[in-house]
Amino acid sequence: MKGEQKFTTWEDAVVWLRNQPDQRQLVLDAFYDDPLIDAAKRYFASAEWQAVSKFLENRTGKALDVGAGRGIASYALARSGFVVTALEPDPSGVVGTAAIRGLAAEAGLPIEVVEEFSERLPFADGVFDVVFARAVLHHMRDLDSACREMFRVLRPGGMLIAAREHVISRESDLGAFLDQHPLHHLYGGEHAYLLDRYIGALRNAGFAAIEVLSPLKSPINLFPHTIETLRATVVERLTDKVPVRPIWRAALASRSVLTSLLSMAERFDNRPGRLYSFVCHKAQS
Repeated sequence: MKGEQKFTTWEDAVVWLRNQPDQRQLVLDAFYDDPLIDAAKRYFASAEWQAVSKFLENRTGKALDVGAGRGIASYALARSGFVVTALEPDPSGVVGTAAIRGLAAEAGLPIEVVEEFSERLPFADGVFDVVFARAVLHHMRDLDSACREMFRVLRPGGMLIAAREHVISRESDLGAFLDQHPLHHLYGGEHAYLLDRYIGALRNAGFAAIEVLSPLKSPINLFPHTIETLRATVVERLTDKVPVRPIWRAALASRSVLTSLLSMAERFDNRPGRLYSFVCHKAQS
């Protein structure tokens, strides 16, 4: 696929991708399929969102979905009881604000849609209880400004969840990440930062506590894998190398054993573009 197509809009790139029979699984994994409401329901039921929702337990009020795309997270937040504002600069009916409005109308959910960029949030200080940004920070031209703006619009005690951000170990890895990214060649716009760059921008924005969710420990970063499918993949790959004895199969069936193995594996995980998530808290004033 690489080098064969280049598009001027993200909508055109996604429409082209959806018409490629061999890319059906990628389309489903990215929630780019139609009907949109079915994709949104699938996201709401996913292991990723279930993991996100645990951080949102006992929280209510207003939520801002930054870089909302076609609105699957806005839908999930609204289904979870939040009063949702979806911020998205693209007006597209496939991957932008028109798609979100259609989804909200079909689902009967009161989602306000605002067409604007994340670096300049058109909201007063301290108006949101939660800011959710799924795969947003790594796209930012000005990461520091974006983090400051998300901090600014949160009320004291509020929370930012920045989910599924691409990380590289060194700047020289960026080219390798972009070359192997399945969608970057269609439209561009992908990027990745060093882990310390994300943490520094969030800390400098003012967040009092930052929880870092590493690639192999959180279902948020594993999706479309789950712990169960990851276990099956580990067993399959081990079997390809050496016969897996029943005792090892039984051991890998244990979540604690698999978790320990993944913890060890993370020490050697330098994949360009691996995913991290960040749960950030604004101090009470």
